[in-house]
Amino acid sequence: MTEAIEVRDVEERRLKRAKISLMRNPMFALWQGIMMVGKTEICDDVPTACTDGRNEWYGREFIKELDDKELCFVILHENMHKALRHMTTWRKLWDEDAKLANCACDYVINLMIVDMDTKEQFVSVPQKDGKPRALIDGKFKGMNSKQVFDILKQEQADGKAGRGEGFDEHDWDGAKEMSAEDAKTLEREIDQALRQGQIAHKKICGKGAGGMNRELGDLLEPQIDWREVMREFVKSICSSKDTSSWRRVNRRFLSSNVYMPTLIGESIGSLVIGIDTSGSIGTKELNTFLSEVQAIAKDVNPQKVDLIYWDSEVASHEEYDTCTLPNIVSSTKPRGGGGTDPTALQDYLIKNNIVPECIVMLTDGCINDWGTEWNAPVLWTICGNSRVYAPVGKTVHVND
Repeated sequence: MTEAIEVRDVEERRLKRAKISLMRNPMFALWQGIMMVGKTEICDDVPTACTDGRNEWYGREFIKELDDKELCFVILHENMHKALRHMTTWRKLWDEDAKLANCACDYVINLMIVDMDTKEQFVSVPQKDGKPRALIDGKFKGMNSKQVFDILKQEQADGKAGRGEGFDEHDWDGAKEMSAEDAKTLEREIDQALRQGQIAHKKICGKGAGGMNRELGDLLEPQIDWREVMREFVKSICSSKDTSSWRRVNRRFLSSNVYMPTLIGESIGSLVIGIDTSGSIGTKELNTFLSEVQAIAKDVNPQKVDLIYWDSEVASHEEYDTCTLPNIVSSTKPRGGGGTDPTALQDYLIKNNIVPECIVMLTDGCINDWGTEWNAPVLWTICGNSRVYAPVGKTVHVND
């Protein structure tokens, strides 16, 4: 029994020592924060190594097969799956072809690791019987996983010889079972860890440090148009409908013995626009935002738009219909200037029995209490505070 415990301690010490050495090595500064996300464990029932996008598991027997440099390679490999959010970003690829999705993600990661340490001073590709255990092909350099997946799929369709498989496992199902709240938390943790790592990397390598993989660059500098996100949010919840169906009889006319079709397309109810007037939102940002609201409302055809200005309380409430909405930018009169408490709007909607189809908020994000009892889906459009994510509803950052 004593001997078994001592053996167990050896592998745990090796894993811990390897991970700490990577975190302290300037060459891998970009990944310091990511290696702190989730838990790291040795499991006897894991054949090689595995991650669900947050946690890492390493097989005890697998570790025994690796020298120290190979173990560092494997640790970087699992953490880069986490950093690039492979288990969530490319879930559809896995649903389409699990093996090809696994291979595509591995090809991207392994080339990145090789490029970090071309002389293999600290990390080296795991070998078995003199052959690499990792999937590596230079033609995929600079590609993201979707691009690699498409090439692999075409090769498969052309009947070319199949490629090998990676050395690790990918827990796609474990990632899928994560709750929406946990997934959001993880996304914020990874984003923060990457940005902290990027700061450390630039301090060591300089501002002009290049060679960053395209997939990682897209994560660190996402090109998301807030207008598209807002349009998709509103239109997915509120769609103007103007066709009728006999599949369901319209109950409003039954009492008169009149049978009429149900309108699938009656105009939607109200759309609430809540604007924070306590912070740094200027006239330019406000006008741009309201112009977009006006265009979206034209598409979804709400019966009414409730434009509500708030700070620590509701400062004013303006109502617009299809006739007055085209003048919303010129006719609105912003009011407020106190503290910042969106729960004032939340309570106001409940108190006044305003139940909208959805709520779109414009704020600078300097908020302590985001509320929990919103009576409709809520989208937070945040100006000038790209590191803030609302814990409730959906968040998009205004990037102009």
